[in-house]
Amino acid sequence: MPTNKKKPQVTASPERRRELLSTAAEVFAAQGYNATTVRKIADAAGMLAGSLYYHFDSKESMLDEILSAFLTELWEGYDTVLAAGLGPRETIEALVTESFREIDRHRAAVAIYQKEARTLSAQPRFHYLSDSQQKFEKAWLGTLERGVAARVFRADLDVRLTYRFVRDTVWVAASWYRPGGQHSPEEIARQYLSMVLDGIALRT
Repeated sequence: MPTNKKKPQVTASPERRRELLSTAAEVFAAQGYNATTVRKIADAAGMLAGSLYYHFDSKESMLDEILSAFLTELWEGYDTVLAAGLGPRETIEALVTESFREIDRHRAAVAIYQKEARTLSAQPRFHYLSDSQQKFEKAWLGTLERGVAARVFRADLDVRLTYRFVRDTVWVAASWYRPGGQHSPEEIARQYLSMVLDGIALRT
């Protein structure tokens, strides 16, 4: 959008700002960042595109705020788990549970992150996505390696393959999960953990 069409920003109420960002997140998640225009977001919010510029200077600013808010909250939860001094299995259980809670709170943001992070992280404004991914990988791999060393997990475990499997299995849930559904985030996490840690075959 040409800069001469943008209007000076004004301060929206926190509630209205959250509403607009929530709407933008749903549009980004459904249509993709490149295909989404400010006009499409404004249409979904029931306002004129010019009016949206009173609150945000660009769609990039909206996406930045959506993703940074999600990751800030995610890492508050993860850091609490990692600092709790739990054993390897309990840490994995807590990280998976926290992940599903974040999907419950930020489903659209998770979907955007899944689809767009690799491309966006090449842009200076979104370099923090790459930093977060590296931190995420370090936390999970470190926990799995600790579990192998402590003989909590199998000695022949390929920790990197396991990390990728668990990561993708958990976060892809954002594509189908809907808040307020039949199962709570905690119950879904419990079922996932049962399959990942104990398998699905009947024990004999």
